[in-house]
Formats: sequence, structure tokens, C-alpha cells
Amino acid sequence: MSIRKSSRRQFLQSAAAAASWVAVGGLKARAQSRGPLLVSQGLTPLKFTLSWLPSSMDTPLVTAILKGYFAEEGLEVTYERGYGSADSITKIAAGQYDLGEGDPYSMIEFNAKNPDVPLVAIYVHFNRSPFGIYTLKDKGIGEPAQLAGKKLGAPAGDAPRRLWPVFAKQVGIDPGSVEWVTMEPQLREPFLIQGRVDAISGFMTSAMPNLVRGGVSLEDITAFLYNDYGLELYGNALITRVQLLQEKPEQLKAFLRAYVKGWQDTIRDTDGNMLALLDKAKAEGQVLDMATEKLRLALAMPRLFVTDEVREIGLGDVVPARMETSIAQVVDGFGLSSKPPLKKVFDNSLLPPKSERMIG
Repeated sequence: MSIRKSSRRQFLQSAAAAASWVAVGGLKARAQSRGPLLVSQGLTPLKFTLSWLPSSMDTPLVTAILKGYFAEEGLEVTYERGYGSADSITKIAAGQYDLGEGDPYSMIEFNAKNPDVPLVAIYVHFNRSPFGIYTLKDKGIGEPAQLAGKKLGAPAGDAPRRLWPVFAKQVGIDPGSVEWVTMEPQLREPFLIQGRVDAISGFMTSAMPNLVRGGVSLEDITAFLYNDYGLELYGNALITRVQLLQEKPEQLKAFLRAYVKGWQDTIRDTDGNMLALLDKAKAEGQVLDMATEKLRLALAMPRLFVTDEVREIGLGDVVPARMETSIAQVVDGFGLSSKPPLKKVFDNSLLPPKSERMIG
């Protein structure tokens, strides 16, 4: 059995599990999962930017805040919504934030264009990329090769769209054999539902929950995830300035120690910690749809976060050879002039010891 077919089977199994989890209600409130929010006093502030709007994907960060893990490390961590990886990366480089979440491959492109303010990833929490192409079963597209001649939709700067040529070559079709339709991010899934495009590119953790929220059954979505077809991509990472890493490594180490604890707690008690995040969002006047957030995290946890590789190497780290391959694939896809060395893209020197990053 090929790796691709095996991965496809794993995806279908995890999607079915997610659908079942949502259908039966999923969340069970657990009082012990919601620790006290400690009042900051004499703590060192660190500003963090999300990559997009707050969502259940941010449960580990919020868990570390609510349970006082950052405060125990002498840090007062605050966060703000992001406006996409490109925007987050630019603002981190400008010093508006100390660190934040972003696509490490977009960071590579940023560094190539801005060598005087280099950024580096220090923790990779997406062990697999959420990039993919999504269509509906009634479109009759059962394999990537059948995308040839079809209309695909995405915003102009969408990272999966930009990597389409690499994916297309990997599956043996002409990258120019499709017609791209450009729209605003919020119109991506409606365009597919309305039949104005045959497929869309995007993040699995956005496209699939949004389609379900739009009335599509999870079982009626066909997903071609890039990692299932030969791309070795990791996903979003925590990114900071090289200058900050050099000047304040102990603060960043403290952040990662607390952040890892937030991840470990979230993995142990996903539902309880996510409920605490939803409570916090509600108290702050944010509207998060519970069913959508439940599905988002249910899809991501086994597929993108808690993989066999993570169980082997621990949270936050990468396999160097795989990361090297992914860098080469992205440099080719983005048309960059040179491939940066791994140490310029990912620095694991601040991570806690492997023994402290393991999961059960």
C-alpha cells in the first residue's frame, strides 16, 4: 500500500471521528481543566500575534495563560488577532510583537526580501501542513488529476494556491491546466457551494469547517491534502526576530516551557481546555461558533498536531531531513533565487529538553 493511500485512509478515519465527536456533543465541561487566571505583578510582558482570528486552534496558548504557566515563568503574555501569516510576519519583524504564529515558508520568502531583519521559527506546532485542495463529491473529482480543466478558487495571496505548481507537478498534471478565480477570503467556501468554482485551495482547518457551517456534510467534502501527495511540508510555527533570540533567549525559553505545558494539557483534556477558551472568548465579547470550533480542533488534533512523528521527537521539533526537503520544495514553488540553510529557518536551541516535550 502506498504512503498516499495510507494517508488518505487515515484522513477519512479522522474525519469520520471528528464528525461523530461533533454529532454527540463532544465537549464535556471539566472544572479541573480551568485553572485560575493569575494577576500579573512584576512580570515581563511579551506580545504575541495570532495568525488569524482567535479560534479553538489557540487552545494551548490560552490554556497556558489561564492556568498561570506563563506567570510561573515570570511572563505576562498578551495576544491579538492576526490578519494572515504575511501580515503577522511583517509585524513581528517591525517589533510590534515579540513573537507569533505564522507560516515558516512565507517567512523564508520574507527573509529573502528583507535580509536586514531576519526572522526564525523556534517551535513548529503544525507537524503536518493544513494546505490542500477541496471539492465536493457531486463535482465528480475523485483524484487530483481530475482537477485539470477545472476552475479553482482562492484569494490571490493564498499560500496553498501559490504552491499549486509544486503540488500539480507532484501529481503529474500541468499547473497551467486549471483556471484560477480570485475572491476575498470570506467568499472562498460560498463560491464552491454555489458552484462558481469546482474546487478551492486553503487550510483544512478553515475550509472544511466553513463548508460544514455552510450546510455541506463532512462526508461530501473531498480533500487533497498536499502532504498526502509527496510534499513534506510542516505547518505554522512560532516565529520571532533573530535579534530577540540573541538578546533575550531566556525569555523565549521561558515562553516555550509554558507553551509546551499548554499543549500537553490540551492534548490530555482537549474538550475541557477548549471550553475554557470559549468561555474566555465569550467574556471578551468574541463570538465563536461552538460546533465549528469543535470540528476544527477535532480535525486538526490527530491529523496535524499529534502525529507519529511528534510522538517520536516530541512537541515543537522537526526532522531535519524532512524540513530540508520541504524548504527546497517551497523555494521552487515560490521561485526564490536560493535555498536558505536549515538553521536560518528553524532554531530548536530554545526548546525544552525532549523528555519535557513528550506526549502520552
